[in-house]
Amino acid sequence: MRVEVRSTENPKKVERAVLNFFSPDSIEIEDLGEYKILIAKGRGFTSLRKLYNALRTQRILDAARKYLKSGCVGNTIIFHIHKQAAYVGAISFCSIPEKESPLGAITFIVTTNDANCFIDWLTPRTIEGSPISEAKPPDP
Repeated sequence: MRVEVRSTENPKKVERAVLNFFSPDSIEIEDLGEYKILIAKGRGFTSLRKLYNALRTQRILDAARKYLKSGCVGNTIIFHIHKQAAYVGAISFCSIPEKESPLGAITFIVTTNDANCFIDWLTPRTIEGSPISEAKPPDP
């Protein structure tokens, strides 16, 4: 997971936006001069448990599944969520992060042995917004 921290932003607030939906094993900030990049790394499905729960609470599984499927290339899944929305605990996916999230989006990069299994676990198929069935968590 990576997100830009602009000079006008409080790094702790950006970190809070990340931690609302991600439980990383490590967080570091790289200073690139004009701006900084917060990089958070997590291993295994437990690092995404907050996102998993929020997708169900906010009842946006269908939309989330669409974004994950469109960002899947091989065994890597890339998706973006709006940084300001994440700060207040809401998930808003971005198709074009530069336009839809003016201060930069939070970018998730998931590498897995089975992308379809991961997508089925995080965003199962639904009927009228409720999961048809829940998939078991993917292998770490």
